[in-house]
Amino acid sequence: MRFNFDKAACQNTRRALRKEWLLTNGLGDYASSSILCCNTRKYHGLLVVNTPFGRHVLLSNLEESVVGGGKEFFLSARKHPGTLYPHGHEYLESFLLDQWPKSVYCVGEVRLSREILLVQGKSRLVLRYAVEGSADIPPLMLRIRPLLAFRNFHALTCANPALREETAAVEGGFGITPYAALPPLYIQAQTVGRVSKGHPGVAFTPAPAWCRNVEYFKEQERGFPYSEDLFMPGVLEIPLPPLPRGGGVYVVAGTEPCDENLDKLWQAESRARIKAHKNGGGIVGHLEQTGRQFCISTASGQSSVLAGYHWFDAWGRDTLISLPGLAFLGGREEFGLKVLADVGKHVHNGLVPNMFSDSGDHAYNSVDAALWYAYCVQTVIDTVPNGAAWVREHAWPALKAIVEGYRKGPGMGIYVDEEGLLHAGDERTQLTWMDAQADGRPVTPRHGCPVEVNALWYNTLALADRLAVLFKEQKPAGDRLLANMRKTFVRRFWVRERGGYLGDVWRDGLLDRSIRPNQIFAVSLPNAILPEDYQAQVVECVRNRLLTPFGLRTLSPDDPAYRGRYHGTPAARDAAYHQGTVWPWLLGQYTDALLRVAWDVDGAVQNLLDTLTPLFSVHLAEAGLAGISEVFDGSPSYEPDGCINQAWSVGECLRLLKRVSAVAPEIFSAWETKVAYQMAHPASGDTAGVCRIVMTTSKPAAK
Repeated sequence: MRFNFDKAACQNTRRALRKEWLLTNGLGDYASSSILCCNTRKYHGLLVVNTPFGRHVLLSNLEESVVGGGKEFFLSARKHPGTLYPHGHEYLESFLLDQWPKSVYCVGEVRLSREILLVQGKSRLVLRYAVEGSADIPPLMLRIRPLLAFRNFHALTCANPALREETAAVEGGFGITPYAALPPLYIQAQTVGRVSKGHPGVAFTPAPAWCRNVEYFKEQERGFPYSEDLFMPGVLEIPLPPLPRGGGVYVVAGTEPCDENLDKLWQAESRARIKAHKNGGGIVGHLEQTGRQFCISTASGQSSVLAGYHWFDAWGRDTLISLPGLAFLGGREEFGLKVLADVGKHVHNGLVPNMFSDSGDHAYNSVDAALWYAYCVQTVIDTVPNGAAWVREHAWPALKAIVEGYRKGPGMGIYVDEEGLLHAGDERTQLTWMDAQADGRPVTPRHGCPVEVNALWYNTLALADRLAVLFKEQKPAGDRLLANMRKTFVRRFWVRERGGYLGDVWRDGLLDRSIRPNQIFAVSLPNAILPEDYQAQVVECVRNRLLTPFGLRTLSPDDPAYRGRYHGTPAARDAAYHQGTVWPWLLGQYTDALLRVAWDVDGAVQNLLDTLTPLFSVHLAEAGLAGISEVFDGSPSYEPDGCINQAWSVGECLRLLKRVSAVAPEIFSAWETKVAYQMAHPASGDTAGVCRIVMTTSKPAAK
């Protein structure tokens, strides 16, 4: 997909500053900013490096200007108290995001473009500048003042005497090591093509100074500290060859000096991205490519899934929910098998880590992560050639350890009760995916027997029985136990009122009757714990009360505890996180449940796709361009929030689309063509400017 913002869209700073781009390199490093290249978050930066002790913003931004005819024109912008400075965004003519971002500036008769690439497999950023203009324009020079942060991406920094200001000369630039504990940074430049006769070459002049009070308004909105100081080590001056003479300027920033030909490096990296992009078309192909951003190799060489950009790390639950879509349906089987095998090695007392750590100090505070491991095993069997053989060798021991561990009771109030259902936690713990806390207490108390945890537990036992038969071993559960669990489940959770639905948590003989999306798992999982006679009513309840164009609400709007807006301070957002806020990742399980009960499959698919059209035709150009956000407001207009690109949002939406395209290919193809048209022809009359999205369809559109 190509996202093209015109001049009017770029000049509307209120909107433009809320649209963000992201580049990744497979190591956990990233580059990210707004389409104005004005950072609006502390997490933004041109080079954010994944180190063994966390991700760190090394190069925050560049102050860029073009010098010619005795004048200096600034192209960059950053937020200071009450203003954007300098006002370089006023020269911005367009912003294009294809496989990498490209900005075009117009100063008088001179047009200058800047493109940004992050080199795959290396902590290295490359920028390419090119000038267009008439042959009689005066000699031009690009002037760059790097803005360094050198801090953990969760933190902010201020001017301090501990920073080492000294720079070392390298070919075409300089190197600096501000703090001994962090990697060094090297910034170099190369000019390709002929420059004006007598023009000096690339030159770096040390001029250490602090750029103070740089603000990030997204942090201010979220109730966090939002102002910091950035260090300027000096000025890099580079002659700009005009396009009629051919060539351009390359600037590279990385943790090692670069002695490569930057023009050849750029060509190789850009060709690789274009080739990868051509391997898939349409929304499905786009989401397959977007999924690549979450699949990384850590500093220790471990395959891992980052839960979301910008601030999440590797989480067990998120990894296992994301993996079917990102890996096994997203063309990354080998990666997925590596991750799944490694997760299986970390089973402890039946539990899978909720959060992984490079130090090995994993957090085992989730009741459902291990049960999602079983779900991933089912996906391997169904999608990977010789999947059952792989499972027997690499996953079956872990799966048996999970069943045994839960039966013995791993602690934290997790145990199997006298009727076979799974209990978890107490009033002080929050072990399910609805895990927000405020003042040390759960916002959504779910200790007891949560509905989806028991659906997952049943699914795990049924899978273990199936594999035991296949591998000629004794069944861990048995048919009688599973049948009794289904009867007990209905007796405890079924609510006859309001058309019939499943309550949320059985606790101390009482049922929490809140209408939440967790009930959908009792229908959607491969081995459904809810008998068929009740399934359609659950799907109907979820569709009528929880389904939105962007995902499922976490609580029915008619509940007194419903919160329709996710905004404000951390405490305010935590209070709404699972109290009505919409989550896209739930759409994957909703689709599975819908297709299980639908008597008119084509009609169900058509209605689902029509409902979800804004998620793909509108949202991909909002928030994090090309990605799917973590959450949305529960009430219209469903504003996106949280992480701008979330692994399980992308993975489950990809799995959803793969599923419906398989069962109703003609309906899906027609819908995808319609969405492609809407993206390329946004509603007219928007005086704030538009973003046109060009999408190649997976099949040629009908003439």
